[in-house]
Amino acid sequence: MDGFEIHDARFTHYILGNAPLEELGSGFRWIEGPVWMGDADCLLFQDLPRNRTMRWIEGAGFSVYRQPSNYANGQTRDRQGRLIACSHRGRCLYRTEHDGTVTTLVTHHAGKRLNSPNDVVVKSDGTIWFSDPVYGIANDYEGGRQKSEQPPALYRFDPATSEITVMAGDFDGPNGLAFSPDERRLYVAETGDQSKPNPRQHIRVFDVAPDGALSGGEIFHTISPGYCDGMRIDEDGNIWSSAGDGVHCLSPEGKLMGKILVPHRVSNITFGGSAKNRLFIGGSHTLYAIFLDRRGVQIP
Repeated sequence: MDGFEIHDARFTHYILGNAPLEELGSGFRWIEGPVWMGDADCLLFQDLPRNRTMRWIEGAGFSVYRQPSNYANGQTRDRQGRLIACSHRGRCLYRTEHDGTVTTLVTHHAGKRLNSPNDVVVKSDGTIWFSDPVYGIANDYEGGRQKSEQPPALYRFDPATSEITVMAGDFDGPNGLAFSPDERRLYVAETGDQSKPNPRQHIRVFDVAPDGALSGGEIFHTISPGYCDGMRIDEDGNIWSSAGDGVHCLSPEGKLMGKILVPHRVSNITFGGSAKNRLFIGGSHTLYAIFLDRRGVQIP
């Protein structure tokens, strides 16, 4: 089938023969952090190097949602529907309240500044999990060169108590993350120390205990070509990952089932639409979308 690679027969049931990849718009510098806003029937995403958050509405096109965005990258919504964003420039997480005001949630750990929070998810208990590599402070293109005060890490932040905890500190460059539908697994992309010629780049998987403690952390899958920047989970527990040649669909066992081929390197993805069966794809400077025969697991 044109536009796809089939590596497992199951993948043929995930794609629709009459729903090809659509180009929604181009001209952005680098797309990050797509998030679906179902109550507003729109997609928000970052045009990161331009320091702005964009909005796309079917039939109306693109508009600026927030500028400056404080060089925001990954974003998600909490269980109350509030938008939570990772700021490279501010080295923090911030939340947009229902009335439009902005609340800074966390800036430090153990008395030292965070690096540049990159991606974020919210667990059903309300805790906020985020990755904190140095990418946004390593150069001036995606945030601004600043000094790192602590090693890259994966964090959990509890907005009810303001407690921040390092959940895993053995990353060179933690990036995208996603919980399995039952929240018993956490997938985290390791995109490595990109100042090195051959950085570690793979997806790791952790077991999540009822109290949130992590164990395991072994390599789940290595994306090729390219690497996993961002990922999302569907209703069957499959992992949809960004890659150098498009979007790769991985089974819960870590097997490559198929690919959606995209003309440009993919940075990040999200499910959206009224049925959450439309996959929005940030392909470098171009936004794409495709309808699938699977629904994403995203709340709200």
